[in-house]
Amino acid sequence: MELLRFATVGSVDDGKSTLIGRLLYDSKSIMQDQWDAIEHTSELRGDEYVNLALLTDGLRAEREQGITIDVAYRYFSTPKRKFIIADTPGHVQYTRNMVTGASTAHLALILIDARQGVVEQSRRHAFISALLGIPHLVVCINKMDLVGYEQSAFEAVRDDFAEFASMLDVRDVTFIPLSALNGDNVVDRSEAMPWYTGRALLEHLEQVEIAGDEDLADQRFPVQYVIRPMREEHHDYRGYAGTVAGGIFRPGDAVTVLPGGRRTTITAIDTFHGPVEAAAPPMSVTIRLRDDIDISRGNMIVGTERQPQIAQHVEAWVCWMTERARLTPGARYAIKHTTHSARAIVTGIASRLEINTLAEDIGADGLSLNEIGRVRLRTTEPLCFDPYRGNRHTGSFILVDETTNHTVGAGMLLGALADG
Repeated sequence: MELLRFATVGSVDDGKSTLIGRLLYDSKSIMQDQWDAIEHTSELRGDEYVNLALLTDGLRAEREQGITIDVAYRYFSTPKRKFIIADTPGHVQYTRNMVTGASTAHLALILIDARQGVVEQSRRHAFISALLGIPHLVVCINKMDLVGYEQSAFEAVRDDFAEFASMLDVRDVTFIPLSALNGDNVVDRSEAMPWYTGRALLEHLEQVEIAGDEDLADQRFPVQYVIRPMREEHHDYRGYAGTVAGGIFRPGDAVTVLPGGRRTTITAIDTFHGPVEAAAPPMSVTIRLRDDIDISRGNMIVGTERQPQIAQHVEAWVCWMTERARLTPGARYAIKHTTHSARAIVTGIASRLEINTLAEDIGADGLSLNEIGRVRLRTTEPLCFDPYRGNRHTGSFILVDETTNHTVGAGMLLGALADG
């Protein structure tokens, strides 16, 4: 079955964890021991109902404060599709956690309290979702039970968010009125809102089309590992293992190995279950080539006709993820891009983003924790990449502080810059 990854985002107390708990409960994805545990904890907390949010608020600090701090991942499935949920934090100081949880999502659920309407964090998370290239947004206008299930309350929030979303680069936005606490429009259509004629949330998640979200035109295969068995019966086997990041590869295809530029032809594509006639994202495969070329981890096998950019001087959006130090010109970091590792120096800060207004502060001299800005980098080795908007796999990277080995920044490549 097809796998859908989605992230829940929104402001504090908008009901993200409760919604996930309701999804798991109503889709019968909760084990009896899990139910017993949250029922017991709810009683100890003095809750008047079984608090489904406890299914995802796993950290002790989260349960004591009633907020989500870390990213909680949950898995469930229906007869139509498999799902991985990332329940991300709502607090502004945990923006970095939200970026981490949403970075691999096909879809983002943005929860908005029907009483509060669109607030700063709603805009922040919507913008970050768009910046991360998430192609599908589902705006869940929650707590409709607290506004009498009124259509006018739903439409007011919908129109306000739609006005803001028109400034974002998002092609698919869906609005669903619901009550996560009572289960209205979560798994089944609600009788309390007969004026809503759309699909319930789970039905939408099962049917949203994601197959076309991958880049199937540009062949991209970052080499992760070179396979050369030492056994006598496989002495002539040489394959290159990795995950297809773009395009469709087939035996007989003419390909180029970057950054060297040597050309060759694919002779076979192997998987754990045997050879295949085609490989597409996100399949993990081993590619065999006609010619004996010096290839190692970090190289990229690409289509000969449609090649990525190759550059050492690049510009990217960077979300800064540490409070230990600011991102400033002259700073040096390790850069991890696909399977390739190199070093990078910050050559300049083009701007810092003001998320509430979507304006760029061109006078910024650095980035602090949770801030996002356009950053110029020069790397010690060429990067073979596509702009993030075209391919999230080859257009993303992380920055690592080599003294602590901590990930300090997450980046989305915009393009190559002229050397200088």
